[in-house]
Amino acid sequence: MNIASIETIPLRIPFTTGGPSAGGVWGPKDLQVVDSLVVKITTDDGTVGWGETFGFTAIPSVKLVIDRILAPELIGRDIGLREKTMLDLQKKFHVFGRSGAFIYGLSAIDIALWDIAGKQANQSVHQLLGGAEATSLACYASLIRYADPELVAVNVRRAVESGYRHLKLHEITVETVRAAREAAGPDIEITLDVNCPWTVREALDMTERLREFNLRWIEEPVWPPENYAGLATVRKQGGIPVAAGENASTLMDFQHLLEAGSVDFIQPSPAKMGGITELQKVFALANAHNVTVMVHTFYDGPGLLASVHASAALGGPKALVEWRYFDLEAQLYGDAIIPRHGRIDVPQGPGLGLEPNPDVIRDYRIEL
Repeated sequence: MNIASIETIPLRIPFTTGGPSAGGVWGPKDLQVVDSLVVKITTDDGTVGWGETFGFTAIPSVKLVIDRILAPELIGRDIGLREKTMLDLQKKFHVFGRSGAFIYGLSAIDIALWDIAGKQANQSVHQLLGGAEATSLACYASLIRYADPELVAVNVRRAVESGYRHLKLHEITVETVRAAREAAGPDIEITLDVNCPWTVREALDMTERLREFNLRWIEEPVWPPENYAGLATVRKQGGIPVAAGENASTLMDFQHLLEAGSVDFIQPSPAKMGGITELQKVFALANAHNVTVMVHTFYDGPGLLASVHASAALGGPKALVEWRYFDLEAQLYGDAIIPRHGRIDVPQGPGLGLEPNPDVIRDYRIEL
């Protein structure tokens, strides 16, 4: 069975976040739409697989790379040679960068090929990965940055009342974290993603001030994200567990993170770092270093499903899934993947287990 066509589908879906968002690495202040790029691969026998690449402002460049460079290389290839194909393309195009548009595009393609493989075998992706005990996994509500203590408190209470026992903040001030802890109470697990803002010295000063809030981890506290030695220093001296990895793009990046002793939690992002094929290797590496994998999942489509399947099969029943705590106007999978009481179902159907709603694709597709 060979690849017959590859289609890139950009979507733009309005959302609210319980108040105006602050500006952040994902977009400008008061962002009210979320862009995503879904990839549809069709084989010569008509089997369809779905993938997703990391979105936001990266979408136009990734779409261009897939349409103009990667798709022509892939048409006609045997879908059974998935891992060899991904390696061939990484090697062929490595001179154009080992991060960004090329790896993001390959990630979406790889996820779609796993979807096809599962449909061929009549098995779910988590079965292909070895099987899963859990039929649902706990989620953490990943809040957008508000930069306003009152808004943080309101949305923390909203998430807790919805059944979430685990939360992620994207705040960068002590006052907003204090507001979150006071609103959540002592029994709710809170993690903090600050998106690489500080020097090592600044990060250590902040961890000293943040220690009282009993954070499960602080995520990417150091600029630049590849300063693995700096992360290791914060981990050793800061008194708060450290998480990182969403900006790592290749297996070697993850190996270097782990060898440097930089993290307590490692966070591969399957829509950014090579898809499920590479994600399963990160789980093996992390296990060898006694580090916990917490898959980064700041998306809502096939990339999210890939994370759920991999977490269920390779992370075990206590794995956590990141749920982007947006109120989207439309969901690509309707209600089927929305968490209930803080838990998300592990799809049981073949491949990724769910099919995108064609009406959502029709109504929210945009031209680039």
